[in-house]
Amino acid sequence: MRFGGLMRILVLGGTVFLSRAVAAAAVAHGHDVTCAARGLSGTVPDGATLVHWDRAEQVPPELADAEFDAVVDVSRIPSHVRRAVGAFPDAHWTFVSTVNVYADSAVQGGTPATLPLLDPVETDEDPASGPETYGAMKVACENLVRAGAAAALVIRPGLIVGPGDPSGRFAYWPARFVQAATDGLPVLVPEPVNGPVQLVDVRDLAEWIVTAAQRGTTGDFDAVCPPLPRSELLAQVADGAAADPELVPVAPEALAEYDVRPWSGPRSVPLWAADLADAGFMTHDVTSSLAAGLTIRPFAETTRDTLAWLRATPDATVTGLTREEEQEVLAAVRG
Repeated sequence: MRFGGLMRILVLGGTVFLSRAVAAAAVAHGHDVTCAARGLSGTVPDGATLVHWDRAEQVPPELADAEFDAVVDVSRIPSHVRRAVGAFPDAHWTFVSTVNVYADSAVQGGTPATLPLLDPVETDEDPASGPETYGAMKVACENLVRAGAAAALVIRPGLIVGPGDPSGRFAYWPARFVQAATDGLPVLVPEPVNGPVQLVDVRDLAEWIVTAAQRGTTGDFDAVCPPLPRSELLAQVADGAAADPELVPVAPEALAEYDVRPWSGPRSVPLWAADLADAGFMTHDVTSSLAAGLTIRPFAETTRDTLAWLRATPDATVTGLTREEEQEVLAAVRG
C-alpha cells in the first residue's frame, strides 16, 4: 500500500453516477484506474480500464492476480463486499455507505461518533423494502470492510446530487425554475421554507474519496454539506438557473390533503422529508468531514451543470410533481 504518489486504484463499479465520478477523478489525478463492473449500465471514463465482473460470481483471474493500493466500493450487498475484501485485504479501502445506517434520526447535530447504528443485516435480498433495511445492510458491509481491510475509510453520504443523478430529485428544482422562467407561473415550496437540507455534489464527494485514499485517511465520516435552509438552497438554484420565480409556501397538511408526497416519486416534492424522518435527519454536524478534506461547491454551480446535463440528456429522470399537478394544487390551496 502506498500513499502520496500515483496509485493503482480499483473502483468496484465505475460506470454509473458516483462510482463513475470517482473513477474519473482518480484518472484526473493521474492514477492507474481499473473499474470492475458488469459493464451493462454504462461506460467507464476515458483513461480507466474495465474488467468485467458480476459480483455474484467469483473474482475474475485478471483481478485475482492483480495488486491495488486502494479500493473504492459502493455496494449494498454484504456477500459482494465480503468476497472483494477477501480478495484485496491489503489495500486502503473506501466504503461508501449512507446516513441511513443511523438508528436515531431525532438528534440534531449528530456525528458518526455520537449516533448509534442500526443492527447489521447480512442478506443478499433486494433492500428495496425501505431505508431501514438498506441502512442495516450497509452497516453489515461497513463491518466487513473494517474487519477485513488493512485500512478502512467509511463515508456516509446523504443525498448525492449533480450531473448524472439517476434519482432526479435535485434535478426537479433546476428544471422547475427554468419552466417557471418560461411560463411565468409560481412554484410550490413546502413549509417550513427554512427547514434544513443537506446534500453533496457528486463531484465533490468523488474528489474527496480520491484525495482521502491518497492520504491514507481512515475512520468514519458523513458526507453532506452543513445544514442549509431550504430557502437558501432554492436561492442558489434560482441563481444557477437564472430564474426568479414566485415561490408559494404550502403547509404540509394541505400537501397531504392533495396527495402530494415527500422526497421522490410521482406527485412528490423532492428534498422535502416531511414525516419520513425526524428533526435530526438533515442536521448532521460535518465539522470532522470538512477538516478531513471534504469541500462543498456552491449549489448554483451544481444547478448550472445539472441543467446542462438535462439539456444533453433528454431522457434523464426528473422525479416529482408535474407542472400541471403543481398548478392544480396551488389553485386549490389558494382558493
